[in-house]
Amino acid sequence: MFFKLFSKMKSKKHDLSEYYTTDIHSHLIPAIDDGVKTFDESISIIKEMHSLGYKRIITTPHIMSHRFPNTKETITKGYNKVKEELIKQNIDIIFDMAAEYYYDEHFIELVRAKDLLTFGDNYVLFELSYTTKPFGIEQVIYELLSAGYKPVLAHPERYSYYSSDFNKYDALKDLGLLFQINLNSLNSFYGKKPKKAAEYLVDNQLVDFVGSDIHAMRYFDSLKSFTQSNKLKEVFEKNQIKNDFI
Repeated sequence: MFFKLFSKMKSKKHDLSEYYTTDIHSHLIPAIDDGVKTFDESISIIKEMHSLGYKRIITTPHIMSHRFPNTKETITKGYNKVKEELIKQNIDIIFDMAAEYYYDEHFIELVRAKDLLTFGDNYVLFELSYTTKPFGIEQVIYELLSAGYKPVLAHPERYSYYSSDFNKYDALKDLGLLFQINLNSLNSFYGKKPKKAAEYLVDNQLVDFVGSDIHAMRYFDSLKSFTQSNKLKEVFEKNQIKNDFI
């Protein structure tokens, strides 16, 4: 009897669809940035995400002029290949694309040209340097909002100059910036400091979006483990998460 009960507990389905079904941050187009390297890897991860409960994935390759100088064209080309393979293999998941922009001069130029890849209701995902505090971010947020964009800062918990002073998060929020945390930050995947910052953002109801930020299978393995804790429930109880309302 005990063996049967133990086996049943071990076989518990990992399913996060009770909370949300749309992922807005991942790197699943092969060989285009520091994400997945092959189509097999991409498809395997997408299958696993589907089995976990995801019904829609918005993949977001880096656009970073000094390292990953992607364009709408290069992203669309890779995206179409992945989508064709998903259709071919009859994988029932919605696969969309946007981008994760790096805050640099090129990004500012694209903002002013109103030439950004967005998701949902004109949301724009962008990231900052992990170690160097950005100059002029207040002005760029204003320009994004004035142009009709809704700026979303990727993984704010991972920027050392913010995670060392939590009051700075509140100041950014006051400017109209939305926050997307990586769920794996709450699983200590990136270390203790990002975890502490992510917990602050969750506890203070500052989180707007959650993301997997999957680059490889080990990211998914950590995410799957996280779904077995009570922390996911806590994120959604304390915050108004917009993933499924875009």
